Amino acid sequence: MIWKKCAVEMIGTSWLVFGGCGSAVLAAAFPNVGIGFLGVALAFGLTVLTMAFSIGAVSGCHLNPAVTIGLAVARKHPKSGILPYVIAQIIGGIIGAGILYLIASGKMDSDPLASGFASNGYGEHSPGGYSLLAGFITEFVATGFFLFVILSSTDRKASVAFAPIAIGLTLTLIHLVTIPVTNTSVNPARSLATAVFVGGWALQQLWMFCVAPILGAIAGAVAYKMTVAD
Repeated sequence: MIWKKCAVEMIGTSWLVFGGCGSAVLAAAFPNVGIGFLGVALAFGLTVLTMAFSIGAVSGCHLNPAVTIGLAVARKHPKSGILPYVIAQIIGGIIGAGILYLIASGKMDSDPLASGFASNGYGEHSPGGYSLLAGFITEFVATGFFLFVILSSTDRKASVAFAPIAIGLTLTLIHLVTIPVTNTSVNPARSLATAVFVGGWALQQLWMFCVAPILGAIAGAVAYKMTVAD
């Protein structure tokens, strides 16, 4: 039933934002024992890995509008299911970010929004000071490879039981490479979730973290259909 699929997509996306962005907001720079970029990258990978095993059989565990659109392009998801999934993912992401904000704002003498709240950005809001063009290419290419791995690892010719591991590790690798450039999106729902709390520059730059991942996902789906798919 579609409502069950959307419900678990909402839960899963909430977990992704809470776990992934939470690692950046709460633990990455914690004095003396901060987990750093490596820990944040691993946290994002683990959220997808754990949810893929948990809800993959119910909804496919997209947790990402770009993934949903890419799978639809590859004819692995019905076009009629795009909008319900995307709405559920957006709601879930905002819920996850809201929970994270409530926790982060409970620290004395601290404003979690002042440091960006793990939002994605380019230019002066890029962790490494990378330009809009660099950020766009990064998000496009990373999401393209992400979709290619998702589709290829879940193809009937692959060992599907191991697909969640491949997908989770791919997202970890993507974060290891791209956190310095854009703080890593590859997921419009994840970007929107934190941007609505930060407002201002985060909302102004949000368009890029919707357009680039979606175009990249489409490119990844096309590459899969041209090479791996029968």
